[in-house]
Amino acid sequence: MRAAALAALGAALVLSGCAALEPKPKPAPAVHVNEDPYPSTYARYPGAPTVIRHATVFSGDGQQINDGTVVFADGVIQAVGGPELASPAGAVEIDGTGKFVTPGIIDVHSHLGDYPSPGVTANSDGNEATDPVTPEVWAEHSVWPQDPGFSRALVNGGVTTLQILPGSANLFGGRSVVLKNVPGRTVQEMKFPGAPYGLKMACGENPKRVYGSKGNMPQTRMGNIALARETWVKARDYKRKWDEYYAKGGDMPERDLAMDTLKGVLEGKILIHNHCYRADEMANMIDMAKEFGYHVTAFHHAVEAYKIADLLAANNICAVMWADWYGFKMEAYDAVKENIPLVHNAGACAIVHSDDPNYIQRLNQEASKALADGIRAGIPNLSEAVAWQWLSANPAKALGILDRTGTLTAGKMADVVLWNGDPFSDYSRPERVWIDGAEMYDANNPKKRPVSDFELGQPGEGDVK
Repeated sequence: MRAAALAALGAALVLSGCAALEPKPKPAPAVHVNEDPYPSTYARYPGAPTVIRHATVFSGDGQQINDGTVVFADGVIQAVGGPELASPAGAVEIDGTGKFVTPGIIDVHSHLGDYPSPGVTANSDGNEATDPVTPEVWAEHSVWPQDPGFSRALVNGGVTTLQILPGSANLFGGRSVVLKNVPGRTVQEMKFPGAPYGLKMACGENPKRVYGSKGNMPQTRMGNIALARETWVKARDYKRKWDEYYAKGGDMPERDLAMDTLKGVLEGKILIHNHCYRADEMANMIDMAKEFGYHVTAFHHAVEAYKIADLLAANNICAVMWADWYGFKMEAYDAVKENIPLVHNAGACAIVHSDDPNYIQRLNQEASKALADGIRAGIPNLSEAVAWQWLSANPAKALGILDRTGTLTAGKMADVVLWNGDPFSDYSRPERVWIDGAEMYDANNPKKRPVSDFELGQPGEGDVK
């Protein structure tokens, strides 16, 4: 009997040994999540080869060409130079004598479509003020393409591209979207192809006021930072799980839409646009970015940017500023009118923005005020051509699209404005506007004045005064 038991034990050991030699099943290969579930369907409007001659040209990169010529066709800039440039066959020739040509203005801080006109509660969709941490919401899902503000920004302001941001109630307000300022039935028809998403963050008074008034965290600035840090700790852990999954396969981690956005930031795919006024708070946010391994692309409003302009330059961070809007709350109090030129003079990226449906129609005038204040203060090397960088090239840099627009450079998108006079004058207006080489506005042609469907048949339809 003992022999039989030993035999049975031996057989079992042999079988278990054979089983141990069998290869383990391989983990299932990783399935990559679609990172662009709401893709752009933008298609440029048709345009004709166009040549503008004898105009003063601000190229957008700080250069000025007198008696300049701009040639564009097939949606892109073909050439920029003097009167010797040849015209393509069949091109529309425009005499720009006494007029100015610039790249289209780019507004990096707008809420058009999310807070559209008319300003009623039913359409107030910019702040998901239910939790201080909402990176899962996307501004594009609130954009109303029929907002009459889009056409006003185009025809009064020469704005050809704009970033729509969530509001600043939350520490993490959600994703932004970059739009071409063209008529579209859907927001996807306006989305700038290939432009990276942004993440709106906020520091300072707004989050602590909104949630502190409800008896929730944050109630203080230290609460702002603590809650933001806790969120980034979770985001890094979430990214680690997905990195391991993509490398080894196996069971897919549980999706978290909020963490998806923060993971995109940590991967450098989503750009941080941080609402922040005070210099000390901007410095705190820079340190927090270094702690968790991401980069702040731009501080928005940045009323005290002049105090840390060297720090902004050293960290390659843009400051998105007003010319002289200040004093409406405590953190906006310590302003100087030379803020924009002082930041520029320090070698940092200076940008003029609106954050307002009226200011977006006059960003050229805002830049003009900042330029005049800088010159009066004796800040060197300022000119109108240099200041135009604050309106096109630098905003394009902050949006990650400078390789495609923002300057009048051969091969870039033909986003062009012909002004009826010096655009730094209060009396000048856009006369004609092209986006990707398609004429979207002509002040002298009533058929080229865009009107949204919402306005049709209503008093003031298409009024741009």
